[in-house]
Amino acid sequence: MILLRFTGEGKIFYVQQRIGKGGKQFGLLKFATMLENSQSLPGGDVTMGNDPRVLPVGKFLRKTKINELPQLLNIFKGDISVVGPRPLTPKTFAFYPKHIQEEIKHLKPGLTGIGSIVFRDEESILASSPKPHLQCYEEDIAPYKGSLEVWYKNNQSFFLDLQLTFLTIWVILSPESKVYESLYQDLPKKTDLL
Repeated sequence: MILLRFTGEGKIFYVQQRIGKGGKQFGLLKFATMLENSQSLPGGDVTMGNDPRVLPVGKFLRKTKINELPQLLNIFKGDISVVGPRPLTPKTFAFYPKHIQEEIKHLKPGLTGIGSIVFRDEESILASSPKPHLQCYEEDIAPYKGSLEVWYKNNQSFFLDLQLTFLTIWVILSPESKVYESLYQDLPKKTDLL
């Protein structure tokens, strides 16, 4: 917090509107890792690898996922749970196909989930795509991530939530790991959507 206060723009926290349970919006709390007006700059709601809007300290916080820690307050407030579909901005939630929006909007979103684990390196995927990043997000990422969130809805249990919590820690410590593929044989594959 001290580093954020004395670097970049001097902000510590940032509140971003996200879609919560029942489609209601709430303010998701994050550390201020990007320029304050980043949503109005090129890129909008979607961040990609080496995004010039990310502040120097923000790069480290985002890579280690420390930037998500303030969301523990959102958990205490009841906005999100520990595990569930990742809450998206209204713009990125709209990229989900309508049938997926309907299936998952009644779930409480989570700090982590299967979509967050599989797409933990989403920024690099966007940066390496030949498509413009919003087009890549809408056409490639959103349908697949949405199908993962529907898979979670259909398999939701306390045991799965516990596994996904530990898997989140595992993939933060071992970013190249794809252990989830061997754990969940019925997990949708990107090729299933083509």
